[in-house]
Amino acid sequence: MKFLLAKKVNMTQVFDDNGVVRAVTVLTTAPMTVVAVKDSERDGYKAAQVGFGTRREKRVSKAEKGHMKGALHRHLKEYRLEGDEAATVGDLIDSSIFKEGEKVIVAAISKGKGFQGVVKRHGFKGGRRSHGQKHSEREPGSIGGGGRAGGRVMAGMRMAGRMGGDRITVPNLKIVKILPETNEIMVSGAIPGRRGTLVEIRSK
Repeated sequence: MKFLLAKKVNMTQVFDDNGVVRAVTVLTTAPMTVVAVKDSERDGYKAAQVGFGTRREKRVSKAEKGHMKGALHRHLKEYRLEGDEAATVGDLIDSSIFKEGEKVIVAAISKGKGFQGVVKRHGFKGGRRSHGQKHSEREPGSIGGGGRAGGRVMAGMRMAGRMGGDRITVPNLKIVKILPETNEIMVSGAIPGRRGTLVEIRSK
């Protein structure tokens, strides 16, 4: 399985070969280093652990330095090795593993929106604006009562609460353009997260 880490930069638009404008998300990446390799006999599964990004030395503990062979990576992620795939500690993985036009699966953490009501969080239409209802435009309405659940609120009831900050996976996105000189990848459509969010790109 192909796997790459990147950071979200912004959205823009590009023209394809037919002159059609396409909305794309610009991602910036850098070569990842294989830090550790998991073995099926020793660890129970096959995987490669990769390091991405850098951070200041005083922010890295001695244990982390030893594990990363003295490197100062900001992010450590694992991806499974399938079949005869193999990896060696110290290998570098960059954007050349993907090709323009290839379909990929992208995962990232969505923007956190804090505590939100049911209208924004679940798309409720709210209460009526007439017949004496003064402050109920965005209220959720009835949540059940004794008739349906014996006086208890049913599990999974859609109510107000924390919104966003979830891991979102978007399949079937296409790599529109790869710019190796600037370490940028342009992926079709929108990708979850704010600017600077860590993004995982993997093959289908």
